[in-house]
Amino acid sequence: MSEVLSQSEIDGLLAALSSGELDVDQMQAADEKKVKDYDFKRPAKFSKEHLRTLEMIYEHYGRLLSTTLPLYLRKNVTVSVANSETVTYSEFSNALSNPVILGVISFLPLQGNIILELQANIGFSFIDRMLGGEGGTLDKPRPFTDIEMPLIEKLVTICMQLMVEPWQNVVSINPVMERIETNPQFAQVISPTDMIAIVTLNIKIGDTEGLMNVCLPYFTLESVMDKLNTKFWFSTMQKNNDEDYEDTLETMVRHVAVPVKAILGKCNVSVNDFVHLQAGDIIRLDNRVNTDMQVYVGNLFKFTALPGTAKEKYAVRITSVVREEEE
Repeated sequence: MSEVLSQSEIDGLLAALSSGELDVDQMQAADEKKVKDYDFKRPAKFSKEHLRTLEMIYEHYGRLLSTTLPLYLRKNVTVSVANSETVTYSEFSNALSNPVILGVISFLPLQGNIILELQANIGFSFIDRMLGGEGGTLDKPRPFTDIEMPLIEKLVTICMQLMVEPWQNVVSINPVMERIETNPQFAQVISPTDMIAIVTLNIKIGDTEGLMNVCLPYFTLESVMDKLNTKFWFSTMQKNNDEDYEDTLETMVRHVAVPVKAILGKCNVSVNDFVHLQAGDIIRLDNRVNTDMQVYVGNLFKFTALPGTAKEKYAVRITSVVREEEE
């Protein structure tokens, strides 16, 4: 219900209008609502809430990349989310350079594909590092060779597989690599007018820095758009306490296979004697049969043991555990 003015307020308003203190045109302009033009060529299908949730997903994804890629490159890798925006696919494809790394990924069980774009300098740095180099890039870009393409495919596959965990709170995905293109003209898998969300990540491998763009079409995410909000995100996050985390970590460590070796003894043999060794020859070791042997787990001396047999196989019986302070 609109506000009702008293008689004194009405008299005061008329007096202000008569004296010129108030302008009728200004009052009308103040009452007008500002209207924003709607571009039907670029419908706003992704809200700010959707983009913020996608940023949260790929912040998690960036942390996984930062911890996984160093295992292959043996070099420090830093990944951070730089930006997120909504554009048409034609605007995205027209801005691509040549050559470029485009991974066309089927985002099963969702319909359609997503595109993972990596700048060429990141690809060349990855190749150089995998082949034993320092991880540098080329001064002048060139197309990737047939020998380099399997390494590029390995890089994109690693990046693709790491998307499963960050998306777990929204939908359980099973991404499948369909193909890799280095020419943007051959990656027209989305209609030019379709709206896409782009999440840009900044990747730094040593001194080399480049961008990764994750292209997410609205058509692909349409069935899970209701779940792309922070309220749903936080409500479905698993809240594990420290004890559960420690139990999970201990369970994972227990399934790791490590080499174990028991050393019967050592001796020095000349090269001439070693070359002429034959079956039945006896090598005298520096350790007696009834003395403890050293048992190594990996390269760490962890146990002492006595030699023997168990079910017609050679075995050792642990006699003591070597603590860290005793090594």
